[in-house]
Order: sequence, then C-alpha cells, then structure tokens
Amino acid sequence: MAERITGLRRTHYCGELRPADAGKEVVVFGWVQRQRDLGQLIFIDLRDRTGLVQLAFDDETPRDVFEKAFACRAEFVLAARGPVRERSSKNMDLPTGEIEIEVKELRVLARSETPPFDIVEDSNVKEDLRLKYRYLDLRRPDMQRRMIGRHRIVKAARDYFDKNGFLEIETPNLIKSTPEGARDYLVPSRVFPGKFFALPQSPQLYKQLLMLSGFDRYVQMARCFRDEDLRADRQPEFTQIDLEMSFVTADDVMAIGEGMLQHVYREVLGVEIETPLPRMPWQEAMDRFGSDKPDLRFGMELQDLSAALAGTEFRVFAQALAEGGSVRGINLKGQADHLPRKEIDKLAEWIRAYGAKGLAWTRLASTGESSSYEKFLSAAEISAVRERLGAEPGDVLFLVASPKKKVVYDSLGALRCELAARFHLIDESKPCLLWVTDFPLFEYDEEAGRYVAMHHPFTMPNEEDVDRLESDPGSVRAVAYDIVLNGYELGGGSIRINDPELQERMFRALGFTPEEAQEKFGFLIDAFRFGVPPHGGMAFGLDRVVMLLLGGDSIRDVIAFPKVASSAELMSGAPDVVDAAQLRDLHLQ
Repeated sequence: MAERITGLRRTHYCGELRPADAGKEVVVFGWVQRQRDLGQLIFIDLRDRTGLVQLAFDDETPRDVFEKAFACRAEFVLAARGPVRERSSKNMDLPTGEIEIEVKELRVLARSETPPFDIVEDSNVKEDLRLKYRYLDLRRPDMQRRMIGRHRIVKAARDYFDKNGFLEIETPNLIKSTPEGARDYLVPSRVFPGKFFALPQSPQLYKQLLMLSGFDRYVQMARCFRDEDLRADRQPEFTQIDLEMSFVTADDVMAIGEGMLQHVYREVLGVEIETPLPRMPWQEAMDRFGSDKPDLRFGMELQDLSAALAGTEFRVFAQALAEGGSVRGINLKGQADHLPRKEIDKLAEWIRAYGAKGLAWTRLASTGESSSYEKFLSAAEISAVRERLGAEPGDVLFLVASPKKKVVYDSLGALRCELAARFHLIDESKPCLLWVTDFPLFEYDEEAGRYVAMHHPFTMPNEEDVDRLESDPGSVRAVAYDIVLNGYELGGGSIRINDPELQERMFRALGFTPEEAQEKFGFLIDAFRFGVPPHGGMAFGLDRVVMLLLGGDSIRDVIAFPKVASSAELMSGAPDVVDAAQLRDLHLQ
C-alpha cells in the first residue's frame, strides 16, 4: 500500500545538493532511476526534474528502511529523509556526484510497473512509442530540460515586452470562421443549430481591433489552430508570441522583434546577438538562395544562366526560357570525387518532389568529366555556363530548367540545403539571423484561378505599388517582413491597412464582392469607420523558436503533448468517435 507524505516537507530538489550541504538533514522526493543491491549496501539514484542524487543504505540504516530500499524498482516514487554526507567513491561526471544522502526514513509513495522503455537521456526508442507513453517520455532528463527551457524563453519574452510597454491581452478561442489560407477547425454550436464557431488560425482581427480600441501595444502567448498538412516543424495547434503596435512603421516593429530575440538569447543562452539584423528583399533571397527563408551559413548560391543560354538549341533549356521561365544552377565545390553517378541519379529523383522534371549535371571528377546535358550545347554555351558557375576541377554543377520560376527556385533552394547538410558545409558556430522584406502582396492560386493574399488581406501594399493594385496585382509588394534563423522562418508580420478605401480596393483585388467582404469581415470593416490608427505587428512561432534555440530537430520535442503527422494524439487516442447523444445535442448526424 502506498505511504503518505504526512509530516514530510521537501527541503531540496535532488539535483541541487552539493558538498556545502554536508551535515544537513534533508528531505527529497522523486523517482527511482535505478537501484543497485551490493548485499550489505544498497544505492538508489533518485531523480527529479533537477537531476539525480544518490541515496545510501548500509548497516547503519534502520532495518525496515533497508528492506524497503531492497524492494524498490525503477520508477517507484519515493520520499527520503536523512543527512547529506561526502561520498567515499565520487562521480565527478554528476553534479551531485561528491555527496549522497544517508537515508534514515524512506517512504514508498507509489509503485510502478516496468515501463515500456528506459527513462534515459537521448532515448533511441521509436517516436510513436514515446508519444503513446508521453507522460513517461517527459520524465527523461533531455525532455525535461527542453520543457524548462521553453518556460525560460517564454518568461524572458514576457519580461521584455512588459519592459517595453506592452499589455498582455487574451483574445477569444471561439471565433467566426474566415476561410482564407489554411482550413479552419470548426466547432458546432449547441445553442445555434447549424452554426459553427472556428478555432483561431491567429488572433489577427482581434489584435487589430485592440489597436483601434487604443491599447497601443499588445502581446499574447496565443494558441492557434490550423487544419493543414503537417511537417516536422508544423502542428495543428501551436503557440505564437503575437504582438501588435500602433503609430509605427515597419522599422519600429522589426526593432521590437529583433530586440526580443536579442533579450531571449542573452537571458536563456548567454549569447549576444548583434542588432540591427541584416535585411534582404524577397526577390534577392529567391534569386540568390531559391528560398524566402535563406540559410546564409554556407554559399552555393543560385546563378541565373538564362543569358548564357539565351540562344541555345537544347530543347529543355530553350523551352523553359521561351515560356518565361528560367535556367539556374548551383556549384557543389570540390566534391566530384565524393559524389558518384548513382548518388546524382538519386538526387535527380529526389528533386522531383519540388516540381522539377529533371536535374541536369556536370561532374568534373579527377577520373574525368561527365555531363548529362553538355553534349547538347555548343562549346560557347558550355564555357559560358561553367564560367557563370565558377566551375573548377573537382566541382559538380547542377542545373534546373522550368517554365515556372517557382519550380526552379524551390528545387535548387532545397537541393543546396540538402547538399550542404550532406557534405557538412554549414557553419554551426553561431546563429545566422536576418529579415526578409518586400514580399509580394499576392500570389496566384492556380487551383482557385485567382490571386490570393500571400500573408493576409489586411497587409499594407508598398506605397510605390498601390496604383497597380487592380491592373497588375502580381507586381505589388507588401510592407511585410519575416525573420529567419538558419534557414527557418521564426516569425513574420506586416504593417496593416488602416484606410477603409484602400481596404475595399484590397478586397476587390482578391476577388471579393462588397457583399462577400461584408459577410466575412463585416465587423472589422464596420469598426474601421470609427478611426483606426496606423498599426502593424508580427508573430513568432514559439514552438519553432524553442526548437531552434534549444537545438532540437522537431517541434514535437519541445511541446509537452504534440500531435503526429496525421494530426492524431497517440497518448489519448484523439480524435475519437463521440456518442449519439452528443451529436444530437449539436444537431449533427
């Protein structure tokens, strides 16, 4: 039968004890990491969120206490009381390795079955099993460090915003559905038959209304929900560090955003980030790196080969150029002897996932040159391509051609990152942060057959481009900005439209009739009639910030109870069926 803790109060956490505590009588609580029975001696490593401490039981230990220790197994929950003493055999790899507790009183607060995996650091257990027993997985020291690190990051962010005059205000989680972008999660209403709430994809409209309400500087650790396909750095429910400011320019918002990161790096990691951060226009990022979240820790930049191949008769390249596309390439320097033909063929297959129909290559190996495309080019074209790519013996050249520039960008942008990781070309010595600015205001959705907002319908167009809002929407730039860390988007935002007439033009450019705009966003349109200040803001993906600052590979490792790629939660079995009575109450069949 489990014992109670009546009369015992914790004096220390396990990992806090040091030689200076020798002689003190202490009380600790925790889980058994392991028990070692040496006959006349028993040692138990007791674990809590701060670390391990050794409990010692010997011939001086009361007999009933010794027998309890003998019966203990991994993951039993214990309370132990006794004096701290110096260990005879020290373990200098352990922070508490110079001391132990000479246990005088031991209580078994709960017993445990044998867990399905060992509760150890850096477990190589399959993730599905870890997620099914997430409450056990969270006991592991590396997982506990991540959760504690997440807390410290959030606290540092809150302290920074409080110091800079921001008010933390909560916005609703049951809102009106405004289906633009990702799919909404819908919540049926029992009180209003046939009507639904939506879970917020972001607090966007509400935080803009808070600016109209005069609060000036808002921040929130906002829970958000998007019913979208998942990746390692995406979840259907996630947390944003969400902020909005009145009477500001883009420079003001970016200064606050990078200041927050600077403060968090300093407080949590002891790392100094130099500000202001560098900035790069979106078009430059795409042209040089094939990505709007470029990783600048290595080179291998994209080169435009369209001029070098302007008159080519090679049909693949010529057709791409004739249809308004491009031919671009990258140079993997000095690796030709380490990248055999069969590996290049695998890359050619891999790159199809990004829309490329093929991968052209030239391999300048020490054993001889080979190429998939040079036999179709003239000598002058071969020379021009090699010169443009800075080719030297030992290099491998990769080219992608497509009538769609996006395919070229996406394919080569992904390939340069894959090659950099494979050949260890990335400088891991320090974080590489930058702002990407001047995004397109719209992107063309071929499935819908119309332009859609790249960010959202409330983003301010660049003042120089406003005249082309209706005539050439694809050329209009947004007053928008993303902050990028090591090739990951950490967050982004924009200056918002505060002119009702301009907002109406934006809705028209997006193909909304006045009636549709009123139906979807009527409460915001109506509010804008009552004097809205110039305002802007941004949001950081907290889960991604934590993952990158703490060196994780997946945001699932920095979320206490995450979903898997199917959006299921393995531990509880959600989503699940509900009974007929619940459906009846909600007017659902």
